[in-house]
Amino acid sequence: MSSQERKQEAPLGAAEGSQNVQARSKIQIKGVVEVPEGVTVSLERGVFTVQGPKGSLQRKLHAPSVVATVKEGKVEFNAKRKPTLREKKLINTFKAHLRNMFKGVVEGHSYELKVCSGHFPMTVSLKGDVLEVKNFIGESVPRTLRIGADVKVSVNGAQILVEGIDKEKVGRVAAAIEQLCRRPGFDQRVFQDGIYIVKKDGKDVA
Repeated sequence: MSSQERKQEAPLGAAEGSQNVQARSKIQIKGVVEVPEGVTVSLERGVFTVQGPKGSLQRKLHAPSVVATVKEGKVEFNAKRKPTLREKKLINTFKAHLRNMFKGVVEGHSYELKVCSGHFPMTVSLKGDVLEVKNFIGESVPRTLRIGADVKVSVNGAQILVEGIDKEKVGRVAAAIEQLCRRPGFDQRVFQDGIYIVKKDGKDVA
């Protein structure tokens, strides 16, 4: 191939590249979340209010590069500018938060924990809004944890159930209960005494 032919082909490749860039710039990043039956959603200044059979939740889901609209039984998120990975991540995050809110006001969220006491028989009880663990690894002073608002905790033998409509609050309380009996530096495969999360929203924890 002569140098003249190569020069003639170069502009063609450059034109194809510019067309691909223009095509990518026209791609719209869009996320849609269907509103479940019996749930109402309102949006004001970036704050979503979700109401359902089990209660009401509010959360701010706002980003300068994303536009949110509520219409015809669904919530839509659209990117204002050229699509980037940042906008895609933001929209997917907003969708996940909304789905958790919908599930919370319709079904609720729950974490199940199991009390394991192989070496010392410990007892777990609930006194008002305070969870009390006695005789953990033979300790004479009980370990206690105050349960936050909007979260329900019930103790049934070796099972502890944490329930609520806000997934993050439920998860924080469950994690705090698990940490209450954590023993840093000890191998859990050998020293198994403690309280452990075994299920999240009905799904077994690996």
